[in-house]
Amino acid sequence: MKKNVVVLDYGSGNLRSAERALARAGAEVTVTADFDTAVEAEGLVVPGVGAFAACMAGLRSVRGEQIVGRRLAGGRPVLGICVGMQILFARGVEHGVETQGCGEWPGTVERLDAPVLPHMGWNTVKAPAGSVLFAGLDPATRFYFVHSYGVREWELHAGDGFVEPVVTWAEHGVPFVAAVENGPLMATQFHPEKSGDAGAVLLGNWLKTLD
Repeated sequence: MKKNVVVLDYGSGNLRSAERALARAGAEVTVTADFDTAVEAEGLVVPGVGAFAACMAGLRSVRGEQIVGRRLAGGRPVLGICVGMQILFARGVEHGVETQGCGEWPGTVERLDAPVLPHMGWNTVKAPAGSVLFAGLDPATRFYFVHSYGVREWELHAGDGFVEPVVTWAEHGVPFVAAVENGPLMATQFHPEKSGDAGAVLLGNWLKTLD
């Protein structure tokens, strides 16, 4: 049986590219902003391109923060992509302006310190042992990135009774968070829907978590 996945339509993101890539990976995909449909789907994908502040405004316009929060409270999987990953963090700082994010993870999205921006093109990542998203992928596998901002410091660490999330890193001028796996909440800074066969494998790995 194909898994029912919603791509959240809040005015930002490569919706059709994500829809096609998820369908290729074996999902039954709906692109919608409908609250109940997004909450009740087996999987939710939150895409995002452009500025952090604009994405947060769009997300709030469809009650996206509530959708994500409601799903996570029930243990229902969510996958953020690119700025859809960034807005899961506490804040974003662009051109000196700070915008509050969803706050699912502590941390700040800030401009990368690199000689060439945006970071556009193919790059490798350093996935730790035990990663679900990168299972079966060679460490030399490259993924497609398009961004100038990222999370340069991971701030959520293991504590009493708390399992630390699996954090994958990449580097462009400086190290930055390339992916996070935190129970039902996962995200990638790169675009799996633009990453060819490697992206299809990663999305397939995510779909398996919907069982």
